[in-house]
Amino acid sequence: MTLAVRPLTRSDEADWRRLWRDYLAFYETEVSEEVRAIYFERLLGDDPQDYNGLVAEVDGRLVGLTHYLFHRHGWKIENVCYLQDLYADPEVRGQGVGRALIEAVYAAADAAGAPSVYWLTQDFNAEARKLYDRIGKLTPFIKYTRPG
Repeated sequence: MTLAVRPLTRSDEADWRRLWRDYLAFYETEVSEEVRAIYFERLLGDDPQDYNGLVAEVDGRLVGLTHYLFHRHGWKIENVCYLQDLYADPEVRGQGVGRALIEAVYAAADAAGAPSVYWLTQDFNAEARKLYDRIGKLTPFIKYTRPG
C-alpha cells in the first residue's frame, strides 16, 4: 500500500464529493448542493479565512479527506488551527490514513506558526477516538450550540 497525503485539487471534485457525502452520512446529516458547491470552492480558494483541504491517496485512489481552518483565539497571539472534517473510507481504516491526515494538518499548523490544533467528534465515534487518544489530548470541554 502506497499512502500519500496532498492538497485537494479541482480534479478531485467527484471523489471528494463521494468521501464528504459518506462523512456526512456517518454523522447522520446532509447539506444542500449549494452548501456543497460553495464549500468545495472555499477549500480551493486563497482567502486566509477559508478552509484548506487535504486528501489521502492509496495507490492513486482517493480514500480520505480532511479540512482545516486557521483562526484567531482570544487567549493566544498566534492563530490556532481547527480541524473541521476528517474521513477515511471504511476499507482503509486502521491502515494509517487518519493518522497521516491529522499529522499533515499538524505540519500545516507548524508551518503557519499555529501552536494549537483542535477538533471535535461525537462520543459514539469509538473507532476514531482510539486514534485520537493516541495522537491528541482529550479536553474536558463540552460543546453547546444555539438552539434552532
